[in-house]
This record gives sequence, structure tokens and C-alpha cells, in this order.
Amino acid sequence: MAPPAIVFTDWDGTVTLQDSNDYLTDNLGFGKPRRAQINQDILDEKVSFRDGFREMLELIPTPFPECIQYLLEHVQLDPGFKEFYHWAAAKGIPVVVVSSGMKPIIYELLKSLVGAEAIDNIEIISNAVTIDDASGAWEIVYKDPQSPFGHDKSNSIREYLQRNGYTSELPPLFYCGDGVSDLSAAKETNLLFAKHGKDLIKYCDRENIPYTEFNNFGDILAKITRIIDGGEDYQKFIENKPVN
Repeated sequence: MAPPAIVFTDWDGTVTLQDSNDYLTDNLGFGKPRRAQINQDILDEKVSFRDGFREMLELIPTPFPECIQYLLEHVQLDPGFKEFYHWAAAKGIPVVVVSSGMKPIIYELLKSLVGAEAIDNIEIISNAVTIDDASGAWEIVYKDPQSPFGHDKSNSIREYLQRNGYTSELPPLFYCGDGVSDLSAAKETNLLFAKHGKDLIKYCDRENIPYTEFNNFGDILAKITRIIDGGEDYQKFIENKPVN
């Protein structure tokens, strides 16, 4: 039996208040001004997300275990996510993290910020990390190295649906995101939740991609509850009606 819905979500800056990769770059790498310029270049399609993101990470000299510990000390959870997660679990609604970040970081943050049981209930689809045993040097290993995104989130969503047998009649699909790493997933679900004031909204406005805005997961829960429990049409929540 299909679940009432499936929620795919970005991690950094969406489930968390801080983007862990930006936080590492700003504080341990080459700093915010250069990082902001790379993000703008990605949004303007002057450089691929894959290449821009790798440039950011390559200049972080801190050993990877220390990076994780640093993030555990500074990154905070969206204040509405725990309630949303528990509501979804009670409803039998899968919550799937689809991230352009690195799985070991997401795993440790998820365990610390949400709880150990969340590791068993929330699937993480993301990039990996390789660490040289001798030098301790580390680098990101992209899930889809041939893709300009490094991790093609649209492909991961389709793979997830196929792997779990959702090949014909699909439940309602939702995606939650905030930034340039979510561009490839923006068209794959019934309703896109785009975070207020972030780059994903700029892209959706430019590319005529429908979305509904959110500030935190409390907003997402309120809207999804009206759709799943209240039977309201998801299209009524779209805030930028596509122009044909």
C-alpha cells in the first residue's frame, strides 16, 4: 500500500538553520565573500555546482573528524522539524533527505539534533567522502560525478521511487529546499517548498517553476496537513502561477 505522501528534503539550510558546507567554508576555509561569489556564479550558470562546490571544499585544511565536531558544536536544527518528523512518522509518510552535502556529516548531525531513532527512519541520499589514511587529507566523492550538479537530485528522486515500487500510481510528492543545490530537484514533485529569501526562489521565479514559500518546517507542516488530512488541492498553495 502506498503511503499518504512522500517528502523529499534538502538538508543544509533547510532541515538545519545553517548550511554546514557554507559554515565550514566561511569559518575554516577561504571565507564568506569568495563563497558568496561562487554561489552567485552557480546561480548565474557561469560555473557548475559540482565544480564550484569542490573548489569550496578543497581549501578547507581542517581534518574531517574535526570538521564534524565543529559542526556539531555550531549547527542548529530548524525549530519545526522534530514535530514535522514525528507527524510524518505517525502517518507513515517517508521523509527522505536528498542532499548535495556529505553523508557522514548529515548522519552525525541527524543523530545529534533529531535522535538516534531518526537514523533508522530517515533515508539519506547524498555524496560520500574519502579520507587518506596516511595524510588525513579528505575530499568529496560525488554520487553523480558526470552531472554538473555532482549529485543529480532529480535522478535520485526517480531512483528512489523506482526502487520502492512507485512506478505507476504515485502518492503526492513534496520537496523542501533552499538553494542552488536544489535546482535539479525543483521540477520533480507535486509541490515544491522553497525557503523564504533564499536562492531557490530566485531560480524558480526566473525559470517559471511553481513553488510555495516557507520560513520553517512549522509552515510546511501546516500546509501539508491541510493537503493530507484536510483533502485540499496542493495547487491552491502555489504562489507563483506558471506563465504559459
